[in-house]
Amino acid sequence: MNQTSDIFRRLRAGVVTAAAEETQALAAELATALPANTTLALHGNLGVGKTTFVQGLARGLGHSGPVTSPTFNIFTLHRGRTTLLHLDAYRLDSARQVEDLLLADFMVSPWCLAVEWPEKVSDWLPAGTLHLELGILPDERHTLRLR
Repeated sequence: MNQTSDIFRRLRAGVVTAAAEETQALAAELATALPANTTLALHGNLGVGKTTFVQGLARGLGHSGPVTSPTFNIFTLHRGRTTLLHLDAYRLDSARQVEDLLLADFMVSPWCLAVEWPEKVSDWLPAGTLHLELGILPDERHTLRLR
């Protein structure tokens, strides 16, 4: 079994991490296996580690700078081997606002779009979007499962 199919198999089965570094390492591993021009929808409540996951994703895509939540900016762009567009849709009221932000103008192939709060823009997400459910257990370990 190759590394690409292994990370997808593990995430489909569900993974539990005990530290932010473990979540980031898992995301970095996934980043190397993602096909070009991927949209990744990150589902979960506040505090489940969506931004932590994107930090690892950015590192895996070759970005070496800081990655923080783009809540107030709506989106941030991280350049690496692959362009990462990190969208926090929490404050958006409609998919139309995504179009108004001209996000497509920033998508330079190959790219990865990571969307926090994807339910706010579900009509805008392209077919083939990968959906990752993030959660937190009572003992504060984090769960990740690819739907």
